[in-house]
Amino acid sequence: MIPDHATIIEVGPRDGLQNEFNYVPTDNKVSFIKGLKEAGVREMELTSFVSPKWVPQMKDAKEIVASCLDESRNFVLAPNRKGIERVKETSVSAVALFAGVSNSFNKKNSNKETDQLLEELTVLVDELKQDGYFVRACISTAFYCPYEGKMALNDTLAICRKFVDAGVDELSVADTIGMATPREAYFVFDTLKKEFPNTLLTAHFHDTRGMALANIYACLTAGISRFDTSAGGLGGCPFAKGATGNVATESVVYMLERMGVETGIDLDKLMTAVDDIEPHLSRSIDTPYRTLYKKEISAKSN
Repeated sequence: MIPDHATIIEVGPRDGLQNEFNYVPTDNKVSFIKGLKEAGVREMELTSFVSPKWVPQMKDAKEIVASCLDESRNFVLAPNRKGIERVKETSVSAVALFAGVSNSFNKKNSNKETDQLLEELTVLVDELKQDGYFVRACISTAFYCPYEGKMALNDTLAICRKFVDAGVDELSVADTIGMATPREAYFVFDTLKKEFPNTLLTAHFHDTRGMALANIYACLTAGISRFDTSAGGLGGCPFAKGATGNVATESVVYMLERMGVETGIDLDKLMTAVDDIEPHLSRSIDTPYRTLYKKEISAKSN
């Protein structure tokens, strides 16, 4: 049942950098994005049209879009109508909206109760679809919430159904704080695949407890072939305490390719992109694959 091809949706430039302490200059973000595209990434979250007051790292969203749009699928995140109005001033054709399953998470993230947030977002989905946009719905805290604990599957399904009924093209379902187990990952995504057979389903795992690769394997066995990943394992969520980096793109690509699951991504070029962004970050990048890769390169040079 494991697919022979998987699509990697690179989220490093947006989800990866949004919580970075150092402000990364626009030119370096653009270079990072173009390096990832050179490595073979064909779907990517470029940036976010959020309030610079709350996420100052994304204040150059318009400049990023102007420099990085191409024929591949380039998402931008927009949390509300104001963000979408800014998106519509650009040539972007794919938009991501987000909501948490957890009511507490939504209140901290958007200052809205879940029902109120969904009512607003589903209206926006309908408008975006009428205007010809590809729309992705990012479902946060689909497994566990830092404030409420384990989420009920029926609650996750209910949020997803609201978005599917509104007309979204894709659901990106997230283990926001990295607590899901492979059994849970399989069960949730197997259920989603049966419930929403005509909607693109993407798995989004954080590696807080070292379970992300195992969870991705579990999703593969459920027939899922789309995965959000972040080059260098960058990322976190400013509104979810304990949400460390997303699963590293290089680790996922290495595992998939070794399994015979094609990704179309060149690992050497991917590592070059990670090398280029690291000097502008507040921490070093030490994912297991990159550490091994650097040792192998050093051994070859000696």
